[in-house]
Amino acid sequence: MSTSTSTPVAVVTGANSGIGRATALHLAQHGYTVFGTVRALNKADKLLAKASELGVTIELVEMDVADDDSVRTGFADIMRKVSHIDVLVNNAGIGGNGVTEECTPAQYHESFNVNVVGAIRCTQQVLPGMRARKTGAIINITSISATVVSINRGEYCIAKAGLSMLSQLFASRLGSENIPVYEVRPGVIKTDMTSGVTAKYDKLIAEGLCVQSRWGVPDDIGRAVAALARGDFPFSTGQVIMVDGGLTMPRL
Repeated sequence: MSTSTSTPVAVVTGANSGIGRATALHLAQHGYTVFGTVRALNKADKLLAKASELGVTIELVEMDVADDDSVRTGFADIMRKVSHIDVLVNNAGIGGNGVTEECTPAQYHESFNVNVVGAIRCTQQVLPGMRARKTGAIINITSISATVVSINRGEYCIAKAGLSMLSQLFASRLGSENIPVYEVRPGVIKTDMTSGVTAKYDKLIAEGLCVQSRWGVPDDIGRAVAALARGDFPFSTGQVIMVDGGLTMPRL
């Protein structure tokens, strides 16, 4: 498929489900040509069905952000169809379930490789073009786990903290080149990743965990990303956009 670049172009990693899917759909609804990366093309039926229902198109790109060759090949495929990329959303990631001191080195390596180095790989692919054009935006999806301790997800917390710092590092490097970098930090979001702890968070939310007494949904994140991608926050590079219903707001 040959894609026109008269519209802005966005790449959303991990677009097959949850936050990635909602983000890809929101950007498509806002007029972006959207490339959504998925690990397997034959498992993206829900994404394609929802796109069809909304009357938008998402072009799938097979990519594993944990693999150097896969990332290079995936972005090469994209660049054969478009002349540039305007927005990169680093969303692809994996969860964790390791008690901090019991996590194996392999668990830490896997989490860091996917959640942090995966974002680095993808960012390095889009930077030459963005720098040449002196325009673009990079949006990293982290988690409140970047600062909120979950001892039963030690590897995940450390990786998300790393991605948070990475956002600031790239923001600092790219600020003078008109390429803002943002961090969107979700709270408790109802996705497949949190399906195993539904009862726990139902109870906590009912007891006042969040100021806004409900679960977050992927659509909440998609809306925030779309606003950043549109340029609604042009003087806010390096900032953390909290989407957590007030969960982390200090309260007495």
